[in-house]
Amino acid sequence: MIMQYDDNATRPTMLAAGAAAAAASGAALAQQTRAKGPRVWLDMDQQELDDAYDQVVYAPNRDQVGKRRVANSDRARSVIGAPARVAYGPTEIEKLDIYRSKQANAQGNAPVNIFIHGGAWRANKAADYAFLAEPFVQAGAHYVILDFTNVDEAQGNLFPMVEQVRRAVAWVHNNARSFGGDPNRLYLTSHSSGSHIGGCVVTHDWRKENLPVDILKGAALSSGMYDLKPVRLSKRSKYVKFTDEMEQALSAQRHIDKLHTPLILAHGTYETPEFQRQTRDFYAAVKAAGKPVELAVGEGYNHFEMLETLGSPYGLLGRAVFAQMRLMRE
Repeated sequence: MIMQYDDNATRPTMLAAGAAAAAASGAALAQQTRAKGPRVWLDMDQQELDDAYDQVVYAPNRDQVGKRRVANSDRARSVIGAPARVAYGPTEIEKLDIYRSKQANAQGNAPVNIFIHGGAWRANKAADYAFLAEPFVQAGAHYVILDFTNVDEAQGNLFPMVEQVRRAVAWVHNNARSFGGDPNRLYLTSHSSGSHIGGCVVTHDWRKENLPVDILKGAALSSGMYDLKPVRLSKRSKYVKFTDEMEQALSAQRHIDKLHTPLILAHGTYETPEFQRQTRDFYAAVKAAGKPVELAVGEGYNHFEMLETLGSPYGLLGRAVFAQMRLMRE
């Protein structure tokens, strides 16, 4: 199934949309006015590939949207309260924020959504994403936002990040009842590099931890990367120490045989060409494997604006995840 929305409920301002359009046009014009170099990936030369994995080239309002995210998260906490901050591992960063729903029923079996933030594997923190929790807790679900190490702290290694997030998901499953959650109704949401990690979570063999293979009953991965080969060829290799083992093990598209979670995959039409292609190709591969998957395309949204649609039950991602979790909108 492919869903495509022009969503006025969470649509960015005309100024932001105009800036995104100007950026995309500017990037295209810049490519046209320079001599094209040798092909590095598909029909892209090195500069084109580097730009395709550099969000600011296509989304110049990144900082504006980031300020909005922090401010909206502060406002959300004033409404739904501060989260319970709980450790899932031994190091200081291995903690998660639990936003509990006051509307959850007394039986303590509310669904739980777990969010993995993005930031090019290098930046951001759980506290800045509280705005996503508000619509979910108001609808009777608990929302858990993860903190984990970054690739710079891990000396260029992506494995520690993925391993921490997998352990965090296992912790939520094993401890869900302690905060009124149902371990049999866990869902995942993610964005950007968080969706790369999310892809590694949904294609993990959970039997290794003596956990159900369908530990997650659904996942919505937005604006992610699911095969690391082209990423490895891009300028991101300056701070990620890619290896053959890393590329193979952490490319979700190569491990669809281990996928037991229905997926929603999403991208905006103003994202970079590679982020759009990565999502479309992963969607096609999952669909070809006969596994449940939907593609949600946000018309007029860039990479950073896409995430904002998760923070509203009437936004592109919010609407899709509410349907996946069978939550009622007010």
